[in-house]
Amino acid sequence: MSHRVRGVLSATLITLACLLAPLGVFSVWATYGLGDADRYEATVAPLASDRDVRDAIAAAVTDGIMREVDVRPRMRDAVHTFVRDAVRSFTGTPAFRAAWETANTAAHDAVMRALRSDDDSAVTVDLAPVTEQVKVRLTRDHVPFAHRIPVEHTEVTVLGPRDLTRLRKGFHVLEIARFWLPVAAVVLAVAGILVAVCRRRAVLSTGLGTALGAALLALAVAVCRRLVLADLPPDVSRTAAGAVYDTLTATLRTVSWLLTALGLTVALGAWLTGRIARRRRASAEPPTAPAAEPTRVRA
Repeated sequence: MSHRVRGVLSATLITLACLLAPLGVFSVWATYGLGDADRYEATVAPLASDRDVRDAIAAAVTDGIMREVDVRPRMRDAVHTFVRDAVRSFTGTPAFRAAWETANTAAHDAVMRALRSDDDSAVTVDLAPVTEQVKVRLTRDHVPFAHRIPVEHTEVTVLGPRDLTRLRKGFHVLEIARFWLPVAAVVLAVAGILVAVCRRRAVLSTGLGTALGAALLALAVAVCRRLVLADLPPDVSRTAAGAVYDTLTATLRTVSWLLTALGLTVALGAWLTGRIARRRRASAEPPTAPAAEPTRVRA
């Protein structure tokens, strides 16, 4: 195999490896980080203490209660304020955190079942556990209408039918790719380095390409955040949605920057070893003797 063919083949293999590496990271994060129930619950549990999330939950529960309770128009603002403050106070209690974990576990199970089945109905989160706790607190405070608060009409849609159809196809692909993409990236990178004419330069290129791909993945996460928040309905809190997005993608962003740092470290190591090797070769070469001056012949 000629040097030219080996160079082209090595560059192709390394380029493919650098493209597959960030895709492999994303597929592993999506299927293991979000698809695994225990990891998902551990990820979203701290959100129960997030101020923006608590405000959004309080607003949703309050609106649900006020839709179902018959209150005189002139008293509606006062009752709304009272209920909102009561719900907001409840979101700081251990009972709310327990209800939050219960609701998220149910939502995760519903989403996973929907993604792995052919059911195209919308996926909803049931806030009934939170509403039930609020009802108990208001009843204990002797609020007249509290005992009439229904707890079965407090569902929030997580995924609509159209979103579910798109996500189902993508999730099936990710489940298949979560193992093969990382393996293929490693195999292609090793093959590209072994085939290369100058392996040190191939290692340098692999490190830089991996760092670039990981940095682009981190950039894609940031761009998707802006798109997701911009596409939210007007009645959805963008600050709360941003907090949820940041929490869910924290591991993906961390791994992306770690992979970027690893790629740059490998590239820097290859560059430094190349300089050291060139200096050693230069110092090992014997000094060149100066050329003798031509002898002048006198007439």
